[in-house]
Amino acid sequence: MTLPVMEPDVDADILKRWAHTIDEGPFSSLCWGERIAFGNPDSLTLLGALAGWTERVPLVATVVVPQLHDPVMLAKGLATGDLLCGGRLTVGLGVGGRHEDYRAVGADPKSQTMRDMAERVAIMQRVWAGEKITDSVLPVGPSPAREGGPRLLVGTTGPKTVRSAAPWAEGLAGISMDLDLEKENALFDVARDAWAAAGKPKPHLATSFWFALGEGDAPRQQVIQHLRHYMNWIPREYVDALAPTAGWAGTEEELVAVLRGFAEIGTSEVHLIPTSSDIDQVRRVAELVSEVSAHTGVSA
Repeated sequence: MTLPVMEPDVDADILKRWAHTIDEGPFSSLCWGERIAFGNPDSLTLLGALAGWTERVPLVATVVVPQLHDPVMLAKGLATGDLLCGGRLTVGLGVGGRHEDYRAVGADPKSQTMRDMAERVAIMQRVWAGEKITDSVLPVGPSPAREGGPRLLVGTTGPKTVRSAAPWAEGLAGISMDLDLEKENALFDVARDAWAAAGKPKPHLATSFWFALGEGDAPRQQVIQHLRHYMNWIPREYVDALAPTAGWAGTEEELVAVLRGFAEIGTSEVHLIPTSSDIDQVRRVAELVSEVSAHTGVSA
């Protein structure tokens, strides 16, 4: 379950209540994403709070863009978060899709490449290994709780990007815009083949989609309103053309069917993205997750 970090009314109380509810429930991960030129919380600051607010659930920063950070400071921040949460941290790394975020921090949009990201990953992994990579008396610490650093996933929907990440990633953290299982499975096959060619264990195959629970037209309208707010860098007419079919909206029974479909193509985990800060959405999904996981093996 993803926190409602992109909602306009989010505050500390909402985030804390969501974190407690997710931690107490059957969810396999608590997730959140990164943006810079937006009203969402800073990812690393939120990671520190979540480490204190939760005890059980793995924490997944689904998209962090290394090019928006100094790699040594990012490695230090993530190692600190991993230490505080006792090794429960997974980090999805991607190049990002918004030049405004690059410009906001003074980063060069020309660095928005997989090569540049891989170079920064290599630096972070050296920091986590305890190598002394700066002109300092001691290496940059602290040591992460998990040996070698947090588990890294590649955040992408592109086959070329998936292949290029096989040397350093342990799996995939994607997103499904239209819940097309055939298309999703084709991307998973790319990952499976790339990881096998690299002589690595089978990849963790995670995907995500926006969701809204309810009856009638209300859930779809909720998704549309969310995307109008979230996709503010895209012209409104394009968002309105996309929103009626993006993500998922419907009843509990229909959501169970969707999750079972993802299980059938070998999905390891589904990261549900809320389109409202209403905590009742989490509680309703929680009642479904145990049943789905028990019968299909897929986690949510």
